[in-house]
Amino acid sequence: MKRIIFTAIALLFVTGVFAQSEPADTTKKSADTSNSDKPKILISYGNHHSPDDTVYHSSGKHYPKGYIGITFSRFDLGLATLVDNGSFTLSSQNQFLRYRSWKTSNVGFDVFQMGMKFSRLFKIYISGGFDWTLIRLRDNITIEPGQPVLTYKQDNIDFSKNRFSSSYLRIPLSFDFRSNGDRNGNRFHFVFGPDGGFLLDGMVKQISKEFGKQKIDDTYHFATFRYGGFFRVGYGDFGIFAKYYVNDMFENSPEQAGLKNFSFGFTAGF
Repeated sequence: MKRIIFTAIALLFVTGVFAQSEPADTTKKSADTSNSDKPKILISYGNHHSPDDTVYHSSGKHYPKGYIGITFSRFDLGLATLVDNGSFTLSSQNQFLRYRSWKTSNVGFDVFQMGMKFSRLFKIYISGGFDWTLIRLRDNITIEPGQPVLTYKQDNIDFSKNRFSSSYLRIPLSFDFRSNGDRNGNRFHFVFGPDGGFLLDGMVKQISKEFGKQKIDDTYHFATFRYGGFFRVGYGDFGIFAKYYVNDMFENSPEQAGLKNFSFGFTAGF
C-alpha cells in the first residue's frame, strides 16, 4: 500500500509540472483555427489545469472535438467491501474471508485517456489505468495457490499482516456532466459509466515473527474479467466515488458464487 501511495504522489508531482507549463502553449493553439478539428494530444492532471479545457474553452463553437493523451487522473482511495449474495455479512462458506473493514481498501488511478468533448458541459471518454483491492484478513490462514477451487489452510502462526489482494487493468467509459467553471476554473462534476477490468495478478502477503515477510503470487481464482459500474461526484479536483462489480469476485469456485466487490471513498483529479 505504501509503495502504491508513494508512486501515485510521484506521478501526481510529475504530471502536475507538465500541466502547469501547458497553458502557455495551448493559448497559441487555440488561435490556430485551421487545426481546430484535429484530435488534441495532451498531458494533464485534474480539472482546471487540463489542456483540453484551455483549448476548447476558447473555441466553443467548434465542437465536437477529440483528444487523446497520457494523464494522471481519477486517483481513487477508499474502502472495499465484500457483498455476499446481497448481504454485507459473509455466509458460512465464506467466513474464512473475514476482514478488517477499516484496513480493507481500494486504490486506483488512470494513466491514459481518449475521448470526445461535445460542449463545455459534457464529454465522453474511455481511459486506462490500474486498480487494487487489498483485503486485510482477520484470521491466521493462508489462501493456497494453484488449487482447483479457492482453498485455505489454518496456520498456527500469529500474522501481524495477512493481506489478500488483486490487481486489475481498469478500462472505464465515462460520461462526464459538468457545470460552467467559476472564476478560478473549478467545476462541479457528475461522472458515471460502465467499468471493465482484466486481472493482472493476485497476491497473498504475510508478515510474521516466524517467517518475516512473505509474498505469494497467483490468480487465486479472481475473475479474469470483471465488469460493473461507477460514479464520481465532486467539485474542482476532489470528490467521492463508488464502484460496484456485477460479476462474482471469484470464478471456477462454486462456494464463492454470489460474492461481489463494492468500494467507495475519495477521488482526486477529474
